[in-house]
Amino acid sequence: MAGMDSAYPDQGLAFMKWHGAGNDFVIIDSRGREPVVTEALARALGDRNRGVGFDQLAEMRDSDVADIDLDFWNADGSRAGACGNATRCVARYLLDKTGRETLSLRTERGVLEARLIEGAVHVNMGHPQTDWREVPLAHAADTAHLPLDGDPVAVGMGNPHAVFFVDDAEAVDVAGIGPRIERDPLFPERTNVEFAEVRGPDEIRMRVWERGTGITLACGSGACATAVAAVRRGLTGREVRMEVDGGWLALDWREDGVWMTGPTAHVFDAVLTRDFLEGI
Repeated sequence: MAGMDSAYPDQGLAFMKWHGAGNDFVIIDSRGREPVVTEALARALGDRNRGVGFDQLAEMRDSDVADIDLDFWNADGSRAGACGNATRCVARYLLDKTGRETLSLRTERGVLEARLIEGAVHVNMGHPQTDWREVPLAHAADTAHLPLDGDPVAVGMGNPHAVFFVDDAEAVDVAGIGPRIERDPLFPERTNVEFAEVRGPDEIRMRVWERGTGITLACGSGACATAVAAVRRGLTGREVRMEVDGGWLALDWREDGVWMTGPTAHVFDAVLTRDFLEGI
């Protein structure tokens, strides 16, 4: 890797593995140095056979406007503008480490607020984007009823989402439909794809195909987008519990943004070897 000698310490590159409701992440702390993650490193790390494997990679950086800056990468090496569960995991790590109860994190989404409330980390993922230009779409369209089979809702949460409401989420061919919608010409930046079954005014079952990664056990920004889409369609209230493949998340669309909470788990700490890094 070009510039490896100056980018990484002799002993290799340290990282952490976390997950939130099964949505798993590699987290690299680059505070106090230049960022180290590249497209090639993200792809190599994201390989579950030859690397570590993750749904997204989060790199922590020093910030001049918040407590920390966060960059997100998908397993295919592309950038992700937002990642709600990774944000919660990073917030949990920093809140536990500092003993604080609030934290600000800057992402491409803007500056997000995290709060520790009764032992759970709550993150404000910001206001949803419902204008077609913000999602973004390739051309003007009604984001509450996209001109696609299945009548999905488009929502931007710092990254694009297409939410389909279905009768039975378990019966959906996520692996077949997801990649086709992800790359539909309507979405110039591709899109995440959610399949949501409304079980009641405060409960949703959701499955997801993530842009640049594939099927994942959970998706924080996707959960937020699904909750917003359900409210826009008049299907639920603004507070919902959402069952995803990896567990449960709680969403609350308030005046100041969409708040999300759910489980987090610190799995292990490890170091990427020089041999691995030199092979990228």
